[in-house]
Amino acid sequence: MIEKMKALAKQWDMCVLATVADGIPHCSLMAYVTDEDCREIYMVTNKKTRKYKNLTENSSVSILIDTREEHSGIHRREAKALTVSGVIQEIGDKNKITMVRAKLLETHPHLQPFFDDPDVGIVSVKIKSFLLLDGLTEAHFAEI
Repeated sequence: MIEKMKALAKQWDMCVLATVADGIPHCSLMAYVTDEDCREIYMVTNKKTRKYKNLTENSSVSILIDTREEHSGIHRREAKALTVSGVIQEIGDKNKITMVRAKLLETHPHLQPFFDDPDVGIVSVKIKSFLLLDGLTEAHFAEI
């Protein structure tokens, strides 16, 4: 089942990232890519945002990846929702930054102007667990 969860995370490239600080949650629509083993998820963010401030105060995050775009109308009940729990941090290693930046731009070329901003940082979510809801009633949990 964990391979099915990883495949779902790799299949898509947009997610909702939930951060929290001072007990107040904040959600952000994010472009992302995963590493080869699907143990990390990479994103880029401006360091002047609320989400960045939140992640510096509380590194625990939740990510939602879903298939609702594939399932409309009566087929909505077949949609899958993958909740990824993990710990987020800014990437500091220059070689890793170069690799992740290239991977993000390959999948999301529209981000090129965003990368030109000196206040942008690339972050990594180290995945701790997956929770897959497959349709309305079937749920599967796996720790990494």
